[in-house]
Amino acid sequence: MNDAQREELREHLLQRKRELLAQGDFKPGPNRNDPVGQADEDEQPLNEMNQVILSRRNRVRAQELAGIEATLRRMEVEPEEYGRCLDCDEWIPVGRLRLMPWAQRCVACEHEHSGPPEDGRRRHALDFID
Repeated sequence: MNDAQREELREHLLQRKRELLAQGDFKPGPNRNDPVGQADEDEQPLNEMNQVILSRRNRVRAQELAGIEATLRRMEVEPEEYGRCLDCDEWIPVGRLRLMPWAQRCVACEHEHSGPPEDGRRRHALDFID
């Protein structure tokens, strides 16, 4: 990876960080919008489901921000090592880093690291290789 590619990826990380910070947390509304005693039994499960969805979005957003921060620190401390797979020490393809600049492993090592699907529905990184 050359310096121009590394700088492009660093700028991409900084831009995504700014977007996530500007977006802020998703704020779930109250579980009940009705006066006490007039509950709509059909609406409450939908409200609870919305709260779960927003909570998951906040968790995913926090994980992405943490990954971005860790990657920016790695780029600052050891810029020449950014883009090397943590497991096999090979270079991660720039195309993968453009999609996921916080990636720490190449596709093959990520597949090994993530383990087998738990419910049979989860896709692995190797599923997307032609």
